[in-house]
Amino acid sequence: MYDFKCEHCEGTVRERHTEREAIRHKGSFVILEDVPIGICDSCGARYFHASVLRRVAEIGRRPAPLQTIEVPVERYTPVS
Repeated sequence: MYDFKCEHCEGTVRERHTEREAIRHKGSFVILEDVPIGICDSCGARYFHASVLRRVAEIGRRPAPLQTIEVPVERYTPVS
């Protein structure tokens, strides 16, 4: 599915399974667990196979998610 040259740095994109991956979908986020994604071994750029993105779209159409988690949100202010 992966093992191709990165479009950003010419490194090699290899498949990895991430514990949790937040993917933006229609103004919100879907978090997938144990998802196979492509990660460049040089610059760390992330790539998602079309089958993963289709799954995100399916989940986004569900009336209620399987599970929700609380995420803290804070405005960034620089420390002087």
